[in-house]
Amino acid sequence: MIVVSGHQPAYLPWLGLLHKASLCDVFVYMDDVQFLTRDFNHRNRVVTPSGQVLWLTVPVDRKGSPSDRLADIRIGRSQDRKGWQEEHSLTLRSCYGKAPYFKEYWPFFEWLYHDSEWTRLADLNLAMLKQAFDWFGLSPRIEIGSECGFTGRKSDLVLEHAETFGAEVVVTGAMGRDYIRIEDFEGKGIKVIFQEYNHPEYSQGRHAFASPMAFVDLLFRHGPQSAEIAFGQNMIKDELL
Repeated sequence: MIVVSGHQPAYLPWLGLLHKASLCDVFVYMDDVQFLTRDFNHRNRVVTPSGQVLWLTVPVDRKGSPSDRLADIRIGRSQDRKGWQEEHSLTLRSCYGKAPYFKEYWPFFEWLYHDSEWTRLADLNLAMLKQAFDWFGLSPRIEIGSECGFTGRKSDLVLEHAETFGAEVVVTGAMGRDYIRIEDFEGKGIKVIFQEYNHPEYSQGRHAFASPMAFVDLLFRHGPQSAEIAFGQNMIKDELL
């Protein structure tokens, strides 16, 4: 059984995206779709020790980008004099520096924010996604949408993913119900699963639980138990048929 899924590039992706990846053999990194302003393409949420929710946003240069495709979106300049990378690093340290597993995982972010320079948003998000997959024990084959020459949109694009990679099952988000034409997939012998992610509630300290957050909120707090917490109340791949 070959299961195919995918998602647009996301900054510091949320747990639901990682769960979707846990269900598939092939994960399409959909950087060939349109960038959405003020979306999770370039921002996500973290929470302070006092329970305040903060947005971390990567600035983008729409005018300086060749097109509105996510693959073409260039990172812009931050209004903060320290620059967005330093700003995000300091915020994560402030939010999670005293979390039990912060020191174990921080070296990657040291590399990400201090030892690397990023021009394209899709490259930044892909580096982050690959590392998140590794930490959460995920090993789907990643296919880069912009390198595959897909031409479809919405339901047709998902069907194109399925046919290209020989899928017997396609996993799409719950919002796929608004546009997926199931009969097209059934006619090709492909089963469609709409992911319904049950978000776990875990300890975030003394304040009331807030969700959804970037995956680092769980990782820094619960370390090697993060995958079990994130996926334990949800469908597993063996249940797809």
